[in-house]
Amino acid sequence: MDFPTEKNNFLVEHVLDMRNSYRQLLLKELIPDIHSDKQFARQLFYAPFAVVSHDTARDPVFNYANLKALDLFELSWEDFVHLPSRLSAEPVNQAERDRLLAEVTEKGYIDHYEGVRISSTNKRFLIKNAVVWNLIDKNQCHKGQAAWFDQWEFL
Repeated sequence: MDFPTEKNNFLVEHVLDMRNSYRQLLLKELIPDIHSDKQFARQLFYAPFAVVSHDTARDPVFNYANLKALDLFELSWEDFVHLPSRLSAEPVNQAERDRLLAEVTEKGYIDHYEGVRISSTNKRFLIKNAVVWNLIDKNQCHKGQAAWFDQWEFL
């Protein structure tokens, strides 16, 4: 997947799957009061909160991060979209992360999640009140999972 830019409309098709899945499962908007799909994709990429998603592989790999998430994880786009999402948590925290993702798969989403993540330079940070949800495309096919959070604390 290419880096989100004006040229590719900030990956609007993928972002719309995130937006529509969030709306369908949580019954609210990820970013309220934006009606243009292209404007939504642009604002999500530059948002002051973090949004990430991963695919449906057996060992899921990230396939989207907005600028805030790239900054927190201290990764370039190219490095992030090749990273297995399990590596965003330290090995000691991966079992808890796996349990969380299984719960999301079963229930559709969870909110108020807290967990420790690690950046590429080994900075640890606690994310708080995160929402994690299943991604569903326009054909109602499971496409992966996404996470949103606007609270974090470096440890």
